[in-house]
Amino acid sequence: MKFHEVIKLPSIAHYGLRYVLPAAAVAACVLVLAAVSLPGRVPLPPLLAPEVTKTTADGVGGDRSGCDIFKGEWVPDMSGEPPPYTGESCPVIHGHYDCMRYGRPDLGYVRWRWRPDGGCEMRRFDAARFLAAMRGRSVAFVGDSLARNQMHSLVCLLSRAERPAPWTNGSYAYRFERHGLTVAAFWSPFLVRAVETDPDGPTGSGAGLWSLHLDEPDAGWAAHVGAFDHVVVSAGSWFYRPSMFYDRRGRLVGCNTCLSPNVTDLTLRYSLRMAFRSALRAAATGGARRRGGRAARRTVIVRTISPSHYENGTWNGHGDCVRTRPARRGEWELNAMEKDMHRIQVEEFAAAARKRGKGAARMMLMDATEAMAQRPDAHPSKYRLWQPDKFKVSRDCVHWCLPGAMDACNDMLFHMLIG
Repeated sequence: MKFHEVIKLPSIAHYGLRYVLPAAAVAACVLVLAAVSLPGRVPLPPLLAPEVTKTTADGVGGDRSGCDIFKGEWVPDMSGEPPPYTGESCPVIHGHYDCMRYGRPDLGYVRWRWRPDGGCEMRRFDAARFLAAMRGRSVAFVGDSLARNQMHSLVCLLSRAERPAPWTNGSYAYRFERHGLTVAAFWSPFLVRAVETDPDGPTGSGAGLWSLHLDEPDAGWAAHVGAFDHVVVSAGSWFYRPSMFYDRRGRLVGCNTCLSPNVTDLTLRYSLRMAFRSALRAAATGGARRRGGRAARRTVIVRTISPSHYENGTWNGHGDCVRTRPARRGEWELNAMEKDMHRIQVEEFAAAARKRGKGAARMMLMDATEAMAQRPDAHPSKYRLWQPDKFKVSRDCVHWCLPGAMDACNDMLFHMLIG
């Protein structure tokens, strides 16, 4: 199996409708457990409570005091509290993220908290309050394996107040029965319809060659998104892969690193922009759903990219992430492509948010990029489940140890949705 291949997990239907929304069965999704950064990746050198959320330029995505929780720095957590969960207390964590279980010798990566600038304090995630406020509702994470990474973090944080079903890492839909809350993940690394046409890819690297139908949201999630109250969209790293771009009429319009002499290389900037445009349009469609006989407005949240942190080599060479402390502000700068990817995501969010109308979804931006860029210490590296017969990449500097830095993204989610 090439590193880009996926492990297929049972469909949500396998667990029965009691684990999903009664309003709609969630389609079977496929989750990648070890997808990592991609060919052409250049290693770098050496985001609510209303009062702590910045209003975006067009008045959406936050409120109200001008205090921006997405700008700040990591500071030592002096609370003296133990980690909020472990692989022992929350078996939902897949071995790919369970750094403690797989022998990471230090726990320093869990002893930091994100502190926004300007004297703002971001409250710690309150599981009981989240469950109470979200009673009878649902949250979907749509995207690649980093979306699943955040979903597992949220489920583990909530499990401190209520154990979900099923109580295993083999699922991608979790039901908190006492509160009627469903948390699910949809595997869709390109967000749009994608077909792998060559497993080896144009260079034989194993990155594959993909046909991306950029005007067609992936039906694996888009056909069922109407059943969810809150949808968190995130994707990025798979767009590095060689791919051919098709429009709604099936016409080839360009590619990314396809090495075809008669096809214009539009780069991943084009596919990322068009895919996010299609995905956000689909996620916001039919923004009002029925709950308790009343229309309930959906919330669509865009979480911006989190960079990988390979140093002293590349993902498929000798690159690794061995730091044991967060980077200081400005110490780790995004490379040019990552800056463009972040800019495109913010621009497409803003464009989608401006298209407001009757029943329109509420659009919010979780600009977590700066916070995650400062955490080169918080990746699994070699301290994870690794199956060399399935995955060639032995050092993971893309995903995030759980517990760890990804929990801060759910602190942000808590403040954005609950306040």
